[in-house]
Amino acid sequence: MSNPIPGAPEPEPIRIPDDDLDDLVSALHATMAEVRQHGVILDRLGSDTGHEPEGGSAAPPTEPTDEPDAVAPMFILAMGGAQYEAELAELSFWVTHILLPIYGREIGSIRPWCAKWHEHPEAVARLHGLWLAWQQLTVAEAGHAGPSTWHRDHLDHTLLQLRAPDGPFAACTTSPGRPAHRLLTTPDMLGLAT
Repeated sequence: MSNPIPGAPEPEPIRIPDDDLDDLVSALHATMAEVRQHGVILDRLGSDTGHEPEGGSAAPPTEPTDEPDAVAPMFILAMGGAQYEAELAELSFWVTHILLPIYGREIGSIRPWCAKWHEHPEAVARLHGLWLAWQQLTVAEAGHAGPSTWHRDHLDHTLLQLRAPDGPFAACTTSPGRPAHRLLTTPDMLGLAT
């Protein structure tokens, strides 16, 4: 970069305190999630033919939102392939670097956990819902009570379900010294499985 004023000293590089890096990483990941959502919107618009459905009726009207172009994020269980993998990678980053260091607590028989949580479909679904709520309720627009609402309405209930003695991790690690991983079998649908 050239100096705008001839003979002026070279400007000092910008230094960011280590304490602010976590905030920057969090903001970067939120921005990446938003960019990914915009990509999904663009893909949908690009594949839209712009014609009316064959039945001749127009699409049903959508509910108005505060933001004209706001699109709700897609739930991870509705995704597949590369989109699912990318979303799972973002979720894993959040779980590993934000959720567990702050809210992980000790592992025990009454509070199991699984390091391979991403292989438990119920855990993925619940953690993804928790992460979506976190993204919505921890931004400035959520107001001062946003984080408290996230704790009360989302975090506490999700952790109680995930880490319950009969939850999805019931057959996994109950002692940090003895890591374990086992997926529980699901009941047959009304005994009709062939």
